[in-house]
Amino acid sequence: IITGDDENEEVYNTEDCEFAAKKRKKDHFRSNTDSQCFYREKWIYVHKESTKERHGYCTLGEAFNRLDFSSAIQDIRRFNYVVKLLQLIAKSQLTSLSGAAQKNYFNILDKIVQKVMEDQYNPRLIKDLLQDLSSTLCILIRGVGKSVLVGNINIWICRLETILLWQQQLKNLQMNKQVNNGLTLSDLPLHMLNNILYRFSDGWDIITLGQVTPTLYMLSEDRQLWKKLCQYHFAEKQFCRHLILSEKGHIDWKLMYFALQKYYPIKEQYGDTLHFCRHCSILFWKDTGHPCTASDPNTCLMPVSPQHFIDLFKF
Repeated sequence: IITGDDENEEVYNTEDCEFAAKKRKKDHFRSNTDSQCFYREKWIYVHKESTKERHGYCTLGEAFNRLDFSSAIQDIRRFNYVVKLLQLIAKSQLTSLSGAAQKNYFNILDKIVQKVMEDQYNPRLIKDLLQDLSSTLCILIRGVGKSVLVGNINIWICRLETILLWQQQLKNLQMNKQVNNGLTLSDLPLHMLNNILYRFSDGWDIITLGQVTPTLYMLSEDRQLWKKLCQYHFAEKQFCRHLILSEKGHIDWKLMYFALQKYYPIKEQYGDTLHFCRHCSILFWKDTGHPCTASDPNTCLMPVSPQHFIDLFKF
């Protein structure tokens, strides 16, 4: 019942009330800026041409919305994968996203920053992402006269300001000291510490761990460790083009690694990745699966790197 003046009372019937309630729910969902588009299936059919069964094309923004990256960042196996994917989109594909996909992108980015602030997990990776994103936005905002961005320019300026705020928060981030009276990393035998260092595939992680204790610093400076790292990421022909010798005439493998990194891409390792089914042309998270029609689905699966994900939607 909606009551106005005492003489003019209007009473809605049951059908009108139900319609009004549904409309309020719909409006509330649309106005919630923190919500993203959710789908029952966490997979998407990747088609690059129209067919009788499927019309139109699968876009990067559509895939970004459908694959539930918001939940994926809560899984430590997928966290680095999603961050790398967002970084690649920031570098070259930001203008390919629809308005809804852009909103989803920044909502996920906000959740990533908050997760790092709370858990202090891999802040260096997020700093690199935000640096690339801010650089791209500065360039795109200057070219707004060419209509390179979807949406109001004031929205993008606000987003850029938010990114700068996030960067400042991460810069001021203080790592919490863990209080533990039990066994610590420093208590492990040298051979175990050495084995841990040999498991790392990122040179910056080795340097960071080497700053913890003098013992770890000594182990992190081992020439053999850096040689193995170079051999893992780069080919022998690439070594010959960028040889760096120490004062004693030996190859400086540590400097070699960082020099080669500037010229050649390094191998990427992720705990979990998206997969593509060659039989069904479906992109999905392996844990969630997809309705595969192949007699032996495992033979059709192919892991998809972040760069491969971007390449799937270039047509």
